[in-house]
Amino acid sequence: MKTLINDSIGDLEAALKNNSDLQEKFRTNPIEAIKNVEIKNPKETDYWIYRIIVIMLGLAVITIIAGLILIAYWNDGESKNNQLVTIFATISSGAIGALAGLLSPTPRK
Repeated sequence: MKTLINDSIGDLEAALKNNSDLQEKFRTNPIEAIKNVEIKNPKETDYWIYRIIVIMLGLAVITIIAGLILIAYWNDGESKNNQLVTIFATISSGAIGALAGLLSPTPRK
């Protein structure tokens, strides 16, 4: 049975203090015992990380598109506004690419 710990030495120490079976394994064969310790990855257990990132990137894209529409509506042909349109379009295309990367399924081996 694998022992799950977070990504720190303090969590390994707490697991050793609380688990007498793990203590005994470390006394007899520490290398084999450390192979049975599994580190929990917060990205695999906390799905709110992805939800927050997707929501923020989506809001950024929507805000930038609204800004581009407003700039196009009020544009007097000034070169400063044309540079803003280029900058906003670049940022929004990067955010759309990030959203696509997050929402696309990972390939299975």
